[in-house]
Amino acid sequence: MRFDNSRESDNIEDRRGGGGGGGLPVGGRGIGIGTIVLALVAMYFGVDPSVVLNQAVEAPAPQAQSRPAGPPANDAETVFVRHVLAETEDTWKQIFSQNGKQYVEPTLVLFSGATRTACGVGQAAMGPFYCPGDQKVYIDLAFYQELKSRFKAPGDFAQAYVIAHEVGHHVQNLLGISEKVQAARQRASEREANALSVRLELQADCLAGVWAKNADAARGILEAGDVDEALRAATAIGDDNLQKQAQGYAVPDSFTHGSSEQRVRWFRRGMESGQLNACNTFQARAL
Repeated sequence: MRFDNSRESDNIEDRRGGGGGGGLPVGGRGIGIGTIVLALVAMYFGVDPSVVLNQAVEAPAPQAQSRPAGPPANDAETVFVRHVLAETEDTWKQIFSQNGKQYVEPTLVLFSGATRTACGVGQAAMGPFYCPGDQKVYIDLAFYQELKSRFKAPGDFAQAYVIAHEVGHHVQNLLGISEKVQAARQRASEREANALSVRLELQADCLAGVWAKNADAARGILEAGDVDEALRAATAIGDDNLQKQAQGYAVPDSFTHGSSEQRVRWFRRGMESGQLNACNTFQARAL
């Protein structure tokens, strides 16, 4: 990615090592109150809560890293995140304005191990996530190493795609989509609720593609191979791929984020069109 014409965002809250007053050191085995809360949060975001509970039993919770409190660091990873977040701010502000709406910028929280959120206790085991209650994106940057080593999806644009997907959830929140979907999920059967979650997640993938298309058109951020990096990331974190890794087979009715093929397809759709109206997964007959 190129950031020659890009600024850095100030909407970063650094809680690593307890910075910003929001860090939450954790450790040990077993299931505590925090884990139960986390499982409920995971269910809200369309994640199978049993995954969270199993992780709590099978492995020690991550320890919060020790670092003095203060402003966001200037290491390469943090600077990269600030650039990507700024790109999402500038792009979505323009798109919202073109549609007669005002874009409210989210805050991106950097944390290590675990942290408090308006949605409960968030942990690194969840991966990056968005909390509509406080309009913040949360990410433990250790996830990027997981993306590279465990999921075989390296590259800076793969990392940017992750942020853009979570910002896509913020866009859904601002447009009132998330609230409607959550209300519908509460009235639905488990199978129907999962299907709604898939459509919500695939729409966020599409919105990430819309961002990439418009940001590149405005400021030329993409380099050769960048889109392939995002597609590898989308493929790696498809429900079918993750379930096959975990249990050797996939159960489509339990999908909450969409298959690898679906995630790639909807990211491509957003990337090719660059238009919000191309991302209406809820009206699509086939995903």
